[in-house]
Amino acid sequence: MIDLHTHSTCSDGTETPRQLINNALIHGLTTIALTDHDSIAGWSQATGALRGTLEVVLGAEISCLTLDGVSVHMLGLLFDGTNPEMIRMLADTRDSRVPRMVKMIELLNAAGYEITMEDIEAVKPVGATLGRPHLADALVAKKYISSRDEAFKGLLNNDSPYYVAHMAPTPEVAIAQIRKAGGVAVIAHPFASHRGEILDASNFDALVAAGLNAIEVDHRDHSASERGMLRTIARDLDLVITGSSDYHGTGKLNALGENSTDPGEWARLESLADARRVVKL
Repeated sequence: MIDLHTHSTCSDGTETPRQLINNALIHGLTTIALTDHDSIAGWSQATGALRGTLEVVLGAEISCLTLDGVSVHMLGLLFDGTNPEMIRMLADTRDSRVPRMVKMIELLNAAGYEITMEDIEAVKPVGATLGRPHLADALVAKKYISSRDEAFKGLLNNDSPYYVAHMAPTPEVAIAQIRKAGGVAVIAHPFASHRGEILDASNFDALVAAGLNAIEVDHRDHSASERGMLRTIARDLDLVITGSSDYHGTGKLNALGENSTDPGEWARLESLADARRVVKL
């Protein structure tokens, strides 16, 4: 079983990279990708925990914004983690998350939600990439809501009056940088309409021109019809089709390995990187 999209406490997951690897072994996965938001901080711990026949794909989920303000997530897999330009792009994106969070706090405070950055830091794992899930956890701790899931369906949804975008590369810039760093680019959950604004079929030509390699088709946030449309787009544009859990531990309902990637599709995707970077014993 191949799961190419998971998160640890180095971003907004609830399991450390080591715990994530252990969980993958328990669930019988053969290949797992660690793709924390705008961060590669968990790579070393994940590879250090590796054992048996499990293979680890190192990557990151890069936060992007189109020129007209649509939020897009790009999975970069198998890139060179020492590439200076890649490291700089990830750092710049992480840094922009702090002023964004301050503004969201201000908007929530004005609406009567008493929340502070200190409240968020109290629930955020040390060193984790700051994000809305940590704001959700703080709101849960203050008993304004009952879960992260409730937060993302309401207060913290992309269409919420409390949502604030942060500075981020365009999807095309992120794809180009992933490819320059030797990796492969997979657009994550592009038709997940409940998250807010989404892409449409006309957007993919520009992404392919920038170097897009694959589309994450099988994802719990895609309906059956959306999966069908994305499969057609992928086949028409000769893109690899992936399936993933987008696992966050107890932070989301998503179960590890609930969607997976066909081994043939994964072999094709891996071959598009400029070097063999899958980690295994």
